[in-house]
Amino acid sequence: MVAGRHEDRMKQRFDGPESRRLPAARHPVPGLILSLSAAASTTVTVLASVMLLGGCGLLFQNHEKRADATLQPTGGNTVTGTVTFIERADGVQVSYNLSGMPPNSEHALQIHERGDCIIPASSDVGPIFAPASERSDSGSKVEGDLASIRADANGTATGFIVAPDVSLDGVRSVLSRAIVLHRDAADSYAIVPHGAGPALACGVIRQ
Repeated sequence: MVAGRHEDRMKQRFDGPESRRLPAARHPVPGLILSLSAAASTTVTVLASVMLLGGCGLLFQNHEKRADATLQPTGGNTVTGTVTFIERADGVQVSYNLSGMPPNSEHALQIHERGDCIIPASSDVGPIFAPASERSDSGSKVEGDLASIRADANGTATGFIVAPDVSLDGVRSVLSRAIVLHRDAADSYAIVPHGAGPALACGVIRQ
């Protein structure tokens, strides 16, 4: 009889009203799974885009064509500075940062054929760079005749020029040539072999 009662109680415990209070098994909610999956997919897409853009930035940075020149003064002059050359779609951007010029003065900035800045004379740089051989008695402007730059009241000049007819490679390359700041302003149509007066400063263009 005792054993029978014990069996009845066990049956009531599992089959009786108390069994209905047991919590139901929890099943995943389909909508929640889809939401989490979409969020994860979006996160992966964003991370991939960031990595791709970062890689492209490094790619463009590593392939930027650039050269620099440090200008040193010729004998008796005080001009120093730097000139940077960066190739772009419409030519080469020539950025300059120079000091030591007479206040409010104007000077020709020109590229010469040979990168031979002999101090103090800088007389071995050759004629103005003219890869197209277009210089003639008519006085046509040549590629290496960049522009005249103007010093401020402190004798400094900072800015840039876009040179459309030169490059950092090929037959129009300015690499290993001389960049010269002359005493006088540029006369684009003057027929002179060595620029606008004596050199105030000279530097060799190097990568």
